[in-house]
Amino acid sequence: MRYLPLTQDDRRAMLARIGAPDVDTLFRDVPKSALIPLSVIDLPDTQGELEVERALSKLAARNVAAGAAPFFCGAGAYKHHVPSAVDHLIQRSEFLTSYTPYQPEIAQGTLQYLFEFQTQVAMLTGMEVANASLYDGSTATAEAVLMAQRITKRGKTILSGGLHPHYAETVETVASLAGAVSRSPVTPGRCEDIIALIDEETASVVVQSPDVFGLIRNLRPIADAAHAKGALLIAVVTEVVSLGLLEPPGAQGADIVAAEGQSIGNGLNFGGPYVGLFATREKFLRQMPGRLCGETVDVEGRRGYVLTLSTREQHIRREKATSNICTNSGLCCLAFTIHLSLLGEEGLTRLARINHAKAGALADRLAALPGVEVLTSAFFNEFTVKLPKPAAPIVEALAQKGVIAGVPASRLLPRDKGCENLLILAVTETNTDDDFAVLTDALKEAIQ
Repeated sequence: MRYLPLTQDDRRAMLARIGAPDVDTLFRDVPKSALIPLSVIDLPDTQGELEVERALSKLAARNVAAGAAPFFCGAGAYKHHVPSAVDHLIQRSEFLTSYTPYQPEIAQGTLQYLFEFQTQVAMLTGMEVANASLYDGSTATAEAVLMAQRITKRGKTILSGGLHPHYAETVETVASLAGAVSRSPVTPGRCEDIIALIDEETASVVVQSPDVFGLIRNLRPIADAAHAKGALLIAVVTEVVSLGLLEPPGAQGADIVAAEGQSIGNGLNFGGPYVGLFATREKFLRQMPGRLCGETVDVEGRRGYVLTLSTREQHIRREKATSNICTNSGLCCLAFTIHLSLLGEEGLTRLARINHAKAGALADRLAALPGVEVLTSAFFNEFTVKLPKPAAPIVEALAQKGVIAGVPASRLLPRDKGCENLLILAVTETNTDDDFAVLTDALKEAIQ
Protein backbone atom coordinates (compact mmCIF):
# COMPACT_ATOMS: atom_id res chain seq x y z
CA MET A 1 0.00 0.00 0.00
CA ARG A 2 1.45 3.36 -1.00
CA TYR A 3 1.56 6.22 1.46
CA LEU A 4 -0.41 9.14 0.01
CA PRO A 5 -0.42 12.02 2.49
CA LEU A 6 -3.33 14.42 2.65
CA THR A 7 -2.94 17.94 1.33
CA GLN A 8 -3.72 20.99 3.44
CA ASP A 9 -6.91 21.46 1.41
CA ASP A 10 -7.92 17.86 2.21
CA ARG A 11 -7.39 18.47 5.91
CA ARG A 12 -9.36 21.73 5.88
CA ALA A 13 -12.26 20.05 4.09
CA MET A 14 -12.33 17.15 6.56
CA LEU A 15 -12.17 19.44 9.59
CA ALA A 16 -14.95 21.63 8.17
CA ARG A 17 -17.14 18.56 7.61
CA ILE A 18 -16.87 17.38 11.22
CA GLY A 19 -17.01 20.89 12.66
CA ALA A 20 -13.54 21.00 14.21
CA PRO A 21 -11.49 24.21 13.94
CA ASP A 22 -8.12 22.44 13.89
CA VAL A 23 -6.41 19.06 14.27
CA ASP A 24 -5.54 19.72 17.94
CA THR A 25 -9.26 19.73 18.76
CA LEU A 26 -9.39 16.02 17.87
CA PHE A 27 -7.12 15.33 20.86
CA ARG A 28 -9.06 17.39 23.43
CA ASP A 29 -10.09 14.27 25.40
CA VAL A 30 -6.46 13.22 25.88
CA PRO A 31 -5.07 14.53 29.21
CA LYS A 32 -2.43 17.20 28.70
CA SER A 33 -0.03 15.21 30.85
CA ALA A 34 -0.12 12.44 28.23
CA LEU A 35 0.63 14.71 25.28
CA ILE A 36 4.24 15.20 24.26
CA PRO A 37 5.07 18.69 22.92
CA LEU A 38 6.61 18.59 19.46
CA SER A 39 9.55 20.58 20.79
CA VAL A 40 10.53 17.64 23.01
CA ILE A 41 10.85 15.20 20.09
CA ASP A 42 14.43 15.58 18.88
CA LEU A 43 14.22 14.07 15.40
CA PRO A 44 15.67 15.35 12.14
CA ASP A 45 13.12 16.56 9.61
CA THR A 46 14.46 14.31 6.86
CA GLN A 47 16.83 11.39 6.64
CA GLY A 48 17.83 9.03 3.86
CA GLU A 49 16.70 5.40 3.79
CA LEU A 50 20.21 4.10 4.48
CA GLU A 51 20.63 6.41 7.49
CA VAL A 52 17.25 5.42 8.91
CA GLU A 53 18.09 1.75 8.42
CA ARG A 54 21.36 2.14 10.31
CA ALA A 55 19.72 4.05 13.16
CA LEU A 56 16.95 1.47 13.59
CA SER A 57 19.45 -1.41 13.39
CA LYS A 58 21.47 0.19 16.17
CA LEU A 59 18.37 0.44 18.33
CA ALA A 60 17.38 -3.15 17.56
CA ALA A 61 20.83 -4.38 18.57
CA ARG A 62 20.14 -3.17 22.11
CA ASN A 63 17.36 -5.76 22.53
CA VAL A 64 18.04 -9.07 24.23
CA ALA A 65 16.04 -11.89 22.68
CA ALA A 66 14.11 -14.11 25.08
CA GLY A 67 15.93 -17.19 23.82
CA ALA A 68 19.37 -15.67 24.06
CA ALA A 69 19.54 -15.50 27.86
CA PRO A 70 18.02 -17.09 30.97
CA PHE A 71 14.51 -15.65 30.81
CA PHE A 72 12.03 -15.41 33.69
CA CYS A 73 9.57 -12.74 32.54
CA GLY A 74 5.85 -13.44 32.69
CA ALA A 75 3.15 -11.17 34.09
CA GLY A 76 0.72 -11.87 31.26
CA ALA A 77 3.07 -12.90 28.42
CA TYR A 78 4.91 -16.23 28.60
CA LYS A 79 7.75 -17.89 26.71
CA HIS A 80 6.72 -21.40 25.76
CA HIS A 81 8.06 -23.74 23.11
CA VAL A 82 5.98 -23.57 19.92
CA PRO A 83 6.47 -26.63 17.67
CA SER A 84 7.77 -25.82 14.19
CA ALA A 85 4.72 -27.55 12.71
CA VAL A 86 2.56 -24.66 13.96
CA ASP A 87 4.38 -21.98 11.97
CA HIS A 88 4.64 -24.26 8.95
CA LEU A 89 0.88 -24.86 8.86
CA ILE A 90 -0.32 -21.32 9.55
CA GLN A 91 1.91 -20.02 6.74
CA ARG A 92 0.04 -22.05 4.14
CA SER A 93 -1.45 -19.53 1.75
CA GLU A 94 -5.06 -20.58 2.34
CA PHE A 95 -4.66 -19.72 6.04
CA LEU A 96 -2.22 -16.83 5.91
CA THR A 97 -4.16 -14.77 3.38
CA SER A 98 -7.71 -15.48 4.56
CA TYR A 99 -9.64 -12.85 6.43
CA THR A 100 -12.88 -12.77 8.36
CA PRO A 101 -15.49 -14.88 6.51
CA TYR A 102 -18.02 -12.29 5.35
CA GLN A 103 -19.40 -14.96 3.02
CA PRO A 104 -19.32 -17.85 5.52
CA GLU A 105 -20.90 -20.37 3.18
CA ILE A 106 -17.75 -20.32 1.00
CA ALA A 107 -15.27 -20.20 3.91
CA GLN A 108 -15.69 -23.75 5.17
CA GLY A 109 -12.02 -24.22 6.08
CA THR A 110 -11.91 -21.04 8.17
CA LEU A 111 -15.21 -21.83 9.86
CA GLN A 112 -14.11 -25.38 10.64
CA TYR A 113 -10.97 -24.38 12.52
CA LEU A 114 -12.87 -21.62 14.32
CA PHE A 115 -15.45 -24.22 15.38
CA GLU A 116 -12.66 -26.49 16.63
CA PHE A 117 -11.06 -23.53 18.41
CA GLN A 118 -14.34 -22.75 20.17
CA THR A 119 -14.67 -26.38 21.24
CA GLN A 120 -11.16 -26.38 22.70
CA VAL A 121 -11.74 -23.13 24.61
CA ALA A 122 -15.05 -24.37 26.03
CA MET A 123 -13.40 -27.58 27.23
CA LEU A 124 -10.41 -25.74 28.72
CA THR A 125 -12.50 -23.24 30.63
CA GLY A 126 -15.25 -25.64 31.68
CA MET A 127 -17.91 -23.46 30.06
CA GLU A 128 -20.78 -24.31 27.72
CA VAL A 129 -20.02 -21.99 24.82
CA ALA A 130 -17.06 -19.99 23.53
CA ASN A 131 -16.79 -17.42 20.74
CA ALA A 132 -14.44 -17.28 17.76
CA SER A 133 -11.81 -15.31 19.74
CA LEU A 134 -11.27 -11.66 20.66
CA TYR A 135 -8.25 -9.39 20.30
CA ASP A 136 -6.45 -10.28 23.54
CA GLY A 137 -7.01 -11.05 27.19
CA SER A 138 -7.35 -7.46 28.41
CA THR A 139 -9.99 -6.40 25.89
CA ALA A 140 -11.78 -9.72 26.42
CA THR A 141 -12.00 -8.82 30.11
CA ALA A 142 -13.44 -5.41 29.28
CA GLU A 143 -16.01 -7.03 26.97
CA ALA A 144 -16.93 -9.44 29.78
CA VAL A 145 -17.61 -6.50 32.10
CA LEU A 146 -19.84 -4.82 29.52
CA MET A 147 -21.65 -8.12 28.95
CA ALA A 148 -22.31 -8.52 32.67
CA GLN A 149 -23.73 -5.00 32.81
CA ARG A 150 -26.13 -5.83 29.99
CA ILE A 151 -27.25 -9.08 31.64
CA THR A 152 -27.75 -7.75 35.17
CA LYS A 153 -28.94 -4.25 34.18
CA ARG A 154 -26.51 -2.96 36.80
CA GLY A 155 -23.49 -0.70 36.53
CA LYS A 156 -21.13 -1.51 39.39
CA THR A 157 -18.01 -3.58 38.69
CA ILE A 158 -15.51 -4.79 41.30
CA LEU A 159 -11.99 -5.64 40.17
CA SER A 160 -9.77 -7.83 42.31
CA GLY A 161 -6.50 -6.30 43.44
CA GLY A 162 -4.83 -9.38 41.94
CA LEU A 163 -6.10 -8.56 38.44
CA HIS A 164 -3.27 -7.65 36.07
CA PRO A 165 -3.00 -3.82 36.26
CA HIS A 166 -3.05 -3.53 32.45
CA TYR A 167 -6.28 -5.51 32.36
CA ALA A 168 -7.74 -3.29 35.08
CA GLU A 169 -6.77 -0.14 33.18
CA THR A 170 -8.34 -1.52 30.01
CA VAL A 171 -11.58 -2.23 31.86
CA GLU A 172 -11.59 1.25 33.35
CA THR A 173 -11.04 2.80 29.93
CA VAL A 174 -13.66 0.75 28.08
CA ALA A 175 -16.32 0.13 30.71
CA SER A 176 -16.17 3.09 33.08
CA LEU A 177 -18.59 5.18 30.98
CA ALA A 178 -21.17 2.39 31.30
CA GLY A 179 -20.92 2.20 35.08
CA ALA A 180 -18.73 2.51 38.15
CA VAL A 181 -15.52 0.48 38.27
CA SER A 182 -13.67 0.01 41.56
CA ARG A 183 -10.56 -1.96 42.51
CA SER A 184 -10.14 -3.88 45.72
CA PRO A 185 -6.83 -3.50 47.62
CA VAL A 186 -3.63 -5.02 46.24
CA THR A 187 -2.47 -7.82 48.56
CA PRO A 188 0.61 -9.54 47.02
CA GLY A 189 0.70 -13.25 47.75
CA ARG A 190 -2.64 -13.48 49.55
CA CYS A 191 -6.36 -13.08 48.89
CA GLU A 192 -8.11 -9.82 49.67
CA ASP A 193 -11.62 -9.81 51.19
CA ILE A 194 -13.39 -9.08 47.93
CA ILE A 195 -16.62 -10.72 49.07
CA ALA A 196 -17.24 -7.89 51.53
CA LEU A 197 -17.44 -5.43 48.62
CA ILE A 198 -20.28 -7.21 46.80
CA ASP A 199 -23.78 -5.68 47.17
CA GLU A 200 -27.15 -5.59 45.37
CA GLU A 201 -25.87 -3.00 42.87
CA THR A 202 -22.90 -5.09 41.75
CA ALA A 203 -23.02 -6.31 38.15
CA SER A 204 -19.84 -8.40 38.24
CA VAL A 205 -16.78 -9.33 40.24
CA VAL A 206 -13.60 -9.79 38.20
CA VAL A 207 -11.02 -12.19 39.68
CA GLN A 208 -7.84 -13.48 38.05
CA SER A 209 -6.46 -16.92 38.88
CA PRO A 210 -3.56 -17.42 39.01
CA ASP A 211 -3.42 -13.69 39.76
CA VAL A 212 -0.77 -11.22 38.68
CA PHE A 213 1.44 -12.29 41.61
CA GLY A 214 0.98 -15.96 40.68
CA LEU A 215 -1.44 -16.85 43.48
CA ILE A 216 -4.03 -19.54 42.68
CA ARG A 217 -7.45 -18.38 43.85
CA ASN A 218 -10.40 -20.47 45.00
CA LEU A 219 -13.27 -18.99 42.99
CA ARG A 220 -16.13 -20.95 44.57
CA PRO A 221 -16.76 -18.74 47.64
CA ILE A 222 -16.59 -15.61 45.49
CA ALA A 223 -18.99 -17.10 42.92
CA ASP A 224 -21.45 -18.10 45.65
CA ALA A 225 -21.33 -14.65 47.24
CA ALA A 226 -21.77 -12.92 43.87
CA HIS A 227 -24.72 -15.11 42.89
CA ALA A 228 -26.37 -14.53 46.26
CA LYS A 229 -26.42 -10.81 45.44
CA GLY A 230 -27.52 -11.31 41.82
CA ALA A 231 -24.07 -10.50 40.42
CA LEU A 232 -21.87 -12.46 38.00
CA LEU A 233 -18.35 -13.79 38.47
CA ILE A 234 -15.89 -13.07 35.68
CA ALA A 235 -12.81 -15.30 35.86
CA VAL A 236 -9.63 -14.08 34.14
CA VAL A 237 -6.74 -16.33 33.10
CA THR A 238 -3.53 -14.87 31.67
CA GLU A 239 -1.55 -18.15 31.64
CA VAL A 240 -3.79 -20.57 29.76
CA VAL A 241 -1.38 -23.50 30.20
CA SER A 242 -2.44 -23.52 33.86
CA LEU A 243 -5.83 -24.90 32.76
CA GLY A 244 -4.07 -28.13 31.90
CA LEU A 245 -3.62 -28.75 35.62
CA LEU A 246 -5.97 -26.51 37.61
CA GLU A 247 -9.71 -26.94 37.96
CA PRO A 248 -11.40 -24.90 35.20
CA PRO A 249 -13.19 -21.66 36.17
CA GLY A 250 -16.53 -23.01 34.93
CA ALA A 251 -16.39 -25.83 37.48
CA GLN A 252 -15.81 -23.24 40.21
CA GLY A 253 -18.93 -21.24 39.40
CA ALA A 254 -17.65 -18.61 36.95
CA ASP A 255 -20.30 -17.08 34.67
CA ILE A 256 -17.89 -15.63 32.11
CA VAL A 257 -14.27 -16.53 31.44
CA ALA A 258 -11.89 -14.09 29.73
CA ALA A 259 -8.39 -15.35 29.02
CA GLU A 260 -5.22 -14.73 27.05
CA GLY A 261 -4.33 -17.62 24.73
CA GLN A 262 -0.82 -16.47 23.78
CA SER A 263 0.90 -19.26 25.71
CA ILE A 264 -0.36 -21.89 23.29
CA GLY A 265 0.83 -21.62 19.69
CA ASN A 266 1.91 -17.98 19.83
CA GLY A 267 5.33 -16.58 20.68
CA LEU A 268 6.03 -13.44 22.68
CA ASN A 269 6.18 -11.42 19.44
CA PHE A 270 7.18 -8.17 21.14
CA GLY A 271 3.76 -8.00 22.80
CA GLY A 272 1.39 -9.10 20.06
CA PRO A 273 -0.69 -9.90 18.18
CA TYR A 274 -2.24 -12.19 20.77
CA VAL A 275 -5.55 -14.02 21.01
CA GLY A 276 -8.36 -13.37 23.48
CA LEU A 277 -10.40 -16.32 24.72
CA PHE A 278 -14.01 -15.76 25.74
CA ALA A 279 -16.46 -18.33 27.12
CA THR A 280 -19.73 -18.19 29.02
CA ARG A 281 -22.89 -20.06 30.06
CA GLU A 282 -25.32 -20.99 27.30
CA LYS A 283 -28.09 -18.92 28.89
CA PHE A 284 -26.01 -15.78 28.31
CA LEU A 285 -25.27 -16.63 24.68
CA ARG A 286 -27.25 -13.76 23.16
CA GLN A 287 -25.24 -11.19 25.09
CA MET A 288 -21.85 -12.62 24.11
CA PRO A 289 -19.69 -10.28 22.01
CA GLY A 290 -18.05 -11.24 18.74
CA ARG A 291 -19.02 -14.19 16.59
CA LEU A 292 -19.95 -17.83 16.98
CA CYS A 293 -19.44 -20.60 14.42
CA GLY A 294 -21.81 -23.55 14.43
CA GLU A 295 -22.07 -26.99 12.86
CA THR A 296 -24.92 -28.07 10.58
CA VAL A 297 -25.69 -30.31 7.58
CA ASP A 298 -26.41 -29.26 4.02
CA VAL A 299 -29.34 -30.41 1.85
CA GLU A 300 -27.41 -33.57 1.00
CA GLY A 301 -26.77 -34.43 4.63
CA ARG A 302 -23.08 -33.50 4.59
CA ARG A 303 -21.53 -31.81 7.60
CA GLY A 304 -20.90 -28.11 7.21
CA TYR A 305 -20.17 -24.99 9.24
CA VAL A 306 -22.01 -21.69 9.44
CA LEU A 307 -21.66 -18.33 11.13
CA THR A 308 -24.37 -18.94 13.72
CA LEU A 309 -24.19 -15.73 15.77
CA SER A 310 -22.73 -12.37 14.80
CA THR A 311 -24.27 -9.68 17.01
CA ARG A 312 -21.96 -6.91 15.93
CA GLU A 313 -22.62 -3.56 14.31
CA GLN A 314 -21.27 -4.62 10.92
CA HIS A 315 -24.09 -7.12 10.58
CA ILE A 316 -27.79 -7.04 11.37
CA ARG A 317 -27.70 -5.58 14.87
CA ARG A 318 -26.38 -2.09 14.06
CA GLU A 319 -26.88 0.09 17.17
CA LYS A 320 -28.13 -2.94 19.12
CA ALA A 321 -24.84 -4.78 18.67
CA THR A 322 -23.22 -6.26 21.76
CA SER A 323 -19.82 -4.84 20.75
CA ASN A 324 -17.93 -3.06 18.00
CA ILE A 325 -15.49 -5.92 17.50
CA CYS A 326 -14.83 -5.98 13.76
CA THR A 327 -13.09 -9.33 13.45
CA ASN A 328 -11.31 -12.05 15.39
CA SER A 329 -7.64 -13.00 15.85
CA GLY A 330 -7.95 -15.58 13.09
CA LEU A 331 -4.35 -16.57 12.43
CA CYS A 332 -3.43 -16.50 16.13
CA CYS A 333 -6.36 -18.69 17.14
CA LEU A 334 -5.46 -21.07 14.30
CA ALA A 335 -1.95 -21.33 15.80
CA PHE A 336 -3.60 -21.97 19.19
CA THR A 337 -5.81 -24.69 17.71
CA ILE A 338 -2.95 -26.45 15.90
CA HIS A 339 -0.64 -26.41 18.94
CA LEU A 340 -3.34 -27.66 21.31
CA SER A 341 -4.32 -30.37 18.83
CA LEU A 342 -0.69 -31.52 18.67
CA LEU A 343 -0.50 -31.62 22.47
CA GLY A 344 -3.82 -33.35 23.09
CA GLU A 345 -5.33 -33.61 26.56
CA GLU A 346 -2.54 -35.75 28.00
CA GLY A 347 0.14 -33.59 26.41
CA LEU A 348 -1.32 -30.39 27.85
CA THR A 349 -1.51 -31.94 31.31
CA ARG A 350 2.08 -33.16 31.04
CA LEU A 351 3.22 -29.70 29.87
CA ALA A 352 1.41 -28.08 32.80
CA ARG A 353 3.02 -30.48 35.28
CA ILE A 354 6.47 -29.70 33.89
CA ASN A 355 5.82 -25.97 34.26
CA HIS A 356 4.67 -26.33 37.84
CA ALA A 357 7.52 -28.64 38.85
CA LYS A 358 10.15 -26.32 37.41
CA ALA A 359 8.61 -23.29 39.10
CA GLY A 360 8.59 -25.12 42.43
CA ALA A 361 12.26 -26.04 42.02
CA LEU A 362 13.26 -22.42 41.38
CA ALA A 363 11.13 -21.14 44.26
CA ASP A 364 12.93 -23.53 46.62
CA ARG A 365 16.31 -22.28 45.41
CA LEU A 366 15.39 -18.63 45.82
CA ALA A 367 13.82 -19.17 49.25
CA ALA A 368 17.19 -20.45 50.45
CA LEU A 369 18.89 -17.13 49.63
CA PRO A 370 19.45 -14.82 52.63
CA GLY A 371 16.88 -12.03 52.71
CA VAL A 372 14.66 -13.50 49.98
CA GLU A 373 11.06 -14.45 50.82
CA VAL A 374 8.67 -16.28 48.50
CA LEU A 375 5.32 -14.53 49.01
CA THR A 376 3.11 -16.71 46.81
CA SER A 377 1.95 -19.70 48.83
CA ALA A 378 0.09 -21.56 46.07
CA PHE A 379 1.21 -21.04 42.48
CA PHE A 380 1.32 -22.67 39.06
CA ASN A 381 4.39 -21.50 37.13
CA GLU A 382 4.67 -17.93 38.38
CA PHE A 383 5.37 -16.54 41.82
CA THR A 384 6.47 -13.38 43.61
CA VAL A 385 9.48 -12.96 45.85
CA LYS A 386 10.33 -10.15 48.23
CA LEU A 387 13.94 -8.98 47.98
CA PRO A 388 15.90 -7.09 50.65
CA LYS A 389 16.46 -4.30 48.09
CA PRO A 390 14.32 -2.59 45.41
CA ALA A 391 13.74 -5.05 42.56
CA ALA A 392 13.90 -2.71 39.56
CA PRO A 393 17.61 -1.77 39.86
CA ILE A 394 18.47 -5.44 40.47
CA VAL A 395 16.61 -6.52 37.33
CA GLU A 396 18.46 -3.86 35.32
CA ALA A 397 21.82 -4.95 36.74
CA LEU A 398 21.15 -8.61 35.97
CA ALA A 399 20.03 -7.73 32.45
CA GLN A 400 23.47 -6.20 31.86
CA LYS A 401 24.90 -9.59 32.80
CA GLY A 402 22.64 -11.46 30.37
CA VAL A 403 19.97 -12.62 32.84
CA ILE A 404 16.37 -11.49 32.37
CA ALA A 405 15.33 -11.95 35.97
CA GLY A 406 11.60 -11.23 35.83
CA VAL A 407 9.23 -8.27 36.16
CA PRO A 408 9.55 -5.82 39.06
CA ALA A 409 6.10 -5.36 40.59
CA SER A 410 6.76 -1.62 40.73
CA ARG A 411 6.71 -1.55 36.93
CA LEU A 412 3.10 -2.77 36.95
CA LEU A 413 2.07 -0.94 40.14
CA PRO A 414 4.12 2.27 40.19
CA ARG A 415 1.77 3.98 42.67
CA ASP A 416 1.81 1.16 45.20
CA LYS A 417 4.62 1.99 47.62
CA GLY A 418 4.68 -1.51 49.05
CA CYS A 419 5.82 -3.12 45.80
CA GLU A 420 9.35 -1.73 45.34
CA ASN A 421 11.05 -4.89 46.62
CA LEU A 422 8.75 -7.38 44.88
CA LEU A 423 9.88 -9.40 41.87
CA ILE A 424 7.51 -11.53 39.77
CA LEU A 425 9.15 -14.55 38.11
CA ALA A 426 7.69 -16.99 35.59
CA VAL A 427 9.10 -20.44 34.80
CA THR A 428 8.15 -22.56 31.80
CA GLU A 429 9.30 -25.75 30.12
CA THR A 430 11.93 -23.68 28.29
CA ASN A 431 13.92 -23.01 31.48
CA THR A 432 16.73 -25.35 32.49
CA ASP A 433 18.59 -26.16 35.68
CA ASP A 434 21.52 -24.15 34.32
CA ASP A 435 19.18 -21.14 34.00
CA PHE A 436 18.18 -21.60 37.63
CA ALA A 437 21.81 -21.74 38.75
CA VAL A 438 22.75 -18.62 36.77
CA LEU A 439 19.79 -16.67 38.15
CA THR A 440 20.37 -17.79 41.74
CA ASP A 441 24.07 -16.91 41.68
CA ALA A 442 23.46 -13.53 40.02
CA LEU A 443 20.64 -12.65 42.42
CA LYS A 444 22.69 -13.70 45.44
CA GLU A 445 25.48 -11.38 44.39
CA ALA A 446 23.11 -8.51 43.60
CA ILE A 447 21.35 -8.48 46.98
CA GLN A 448 24.50 -8.65 49.12
